[in-house]
Amino acid sequence: MRAAIAAGILPDVVIPDAGIERPKDPSKGDFASTLPLRLARSAMKPPLEIANAIVEHLPADAVVERPGVAKPGFINFRLSNDFLQRQVEQVIALGDAYADITLGAGKKAQVEFVSANPTGPLHVGNGRGAAIGDALAAVLAAAGYEVEREYYVNDAGTQTDTYGETLYARYEQLFGREVDIPADGYPGEYMIDIARTVKEQAGDAYLRPEGEPAPDELTALGIDLMVKQIRASLQDFGVEYDCWFSEKSLYGPGGAYEKAMSLLRENGQLAEREGALWFTSSDLGEDKDNVVVRTDGRPTYYASDIAYHYDKFIRRGFDLVIDVWGADHHGHVSRLKTATRAIGADPEGLHILLYQLVVLKRGGEVVRLSKRGGEIITIDELVEEVGVDAARFFFLVRSPGSQMEFDLDLAKKQSAENPVFYVQYAHARLAGILQRASEQGLTPEGGDLALLSQPHELALIREMMRLSEVIEAVATSFEPQHLPHYAMSLATAFHTFNDAFKQQNDSSLKVLTEDEALSRARLRLVLAAKIALARVLHLMGMNAPDRM
Repeated sequence: MRAAIAAGILPDVVIPDAGIERPKDPSKGDFASTLPLRLARSAMKPPLEIANAIVEHLPADAVVERPGVAKPGFINFRLSNDFLQRQVEQVIALGDAYADITLGAGKKAQVEFVSANPTGPLHVGNGRGAAIGDALAAVLAAAGYEVEREYYVNDAGTQTDTYGETLYARYEQLFGREVDIPADGYPGEYMIDIARTVKEQAGDAYLRPEGEPAPDELTALGIDLMVKQIRASLQDFGVEYDCWFSEKSLYGPGGAYEKAMSLLRENGQLAEREGALWFTSSDLGEDKDNVVVRTDGRPTYYASDIAYHYDKFIRRGFDLVIDVWGADHHGHVSRLKTATRAIGADPEGLHILLYQLVVLKRGGEVVRLSKRGGEIITIDELVEEVGVDAARFFFLVRSPGSQMEFDLDLAKKQSAENPVFYVQYAHARLAGILQRASEQGLTPEGGDLALLSQPHELALIREMMRLSEVIEAVATSFEPQHLPHYAMSLATAFHTFNDAFKQQNDSSLKVLTEDEALSRARLRLVLAAKIALARVLHLMGMNAPDRM
């Protein structure tokens, strides 16, 4: 552009961003610039004339072929074969770190997800939150962030008290007492199982005279037992946390709750009205003020969240905090961002990702109840039926904001209809090719990549190269559905590459041919594709099988 201006062909105008994008039609090129269209008004020339002037003055480049011009004023760029071939070596050299980017270098990120109340087992909806949160954490790490996964244990508040009362009633029943669980208690059979565990461990040590309340020690033990069960379910789902954060820890002397409330009070953002303490959030743009301490002196959930995010941003210094919540928390998003600003943190560093409900279907019919308990369907039951890989993939394939239908029958199919099978089978085929080559005494070592010139070979390389773009897209939009969609595209590129010789009835297009040099080059491409596909599978928390 500047060369065309210097030559007097184009007027000297302010040059906007080049506007590089991928064309909708790949046959047009790998990338396209909309710069001529954006310059038309200020340069007072037709976009096509501007495009031709720019192209004429572009210097030669080893990365791209000679750019082309297309109506109404696009400049199209196609990567050179030599550049594409060299990317195969790059993939192999980087291995498990292939497609890593430096977007978050030097920054700390925390992903808090699931965080279900420890008052019952995890259900399939929690499983969707687990898949989303874990994949986001993996992608952020690939994007250069220092990442921590966190589970917030709600072990304080009214739901904990109700849980303790329910557990104590079940515990008393085991000793023959005729007592009912609280009207707002937890009726699931799992509470009976926990009560039995307590009795096996401690006998009647927690039994009090009839009519007396549940001992605090029993409630604490019950919460601990439920957290252990939740932890085990998540571990079976492939999720490992860096921190299990106790809500109770916010409330000790000098704790985050005390510090956050003191800060709000010092800033004149707390007011006592009607016997309660209010956060004057309307002064900060909210449509109303919010209670943070009830009339009985107990903090509200909002107060706990303010203290918790004070701990995240101010005490622990996270630059980016992602809370993965169910869609029923929608009304809480704005006021938590307001509170984040009030405690001195950057609200832009807080991203609350809401995900919708999961509907399970079998045989076209909605599955509503557990086969075992007749209540919620647990994540353990889902994993037992379809496996971790299928559960994770299906949970991720739709955007978090979309309600999803989980087809149990499809998730178990061993055919290309099932996207999980389709993608993992591609990896198994890649591994199988390398194994067969090894048995024939052939390895990818020494393959001349300049021999990779067929359209199906270059198309596979192009698709492999997109992974870093996908990582950046997920790390900036927090939309993990790009991962399974990319995995399917990459699998398709490989299946097309591997089946090209059948489609064209040309055995010379096979990976293993009579031409040893060509076979080694294609084996090197197969190895690179295997690395790239395994990478995206692992980002989703899935296995990359060598056999199926």
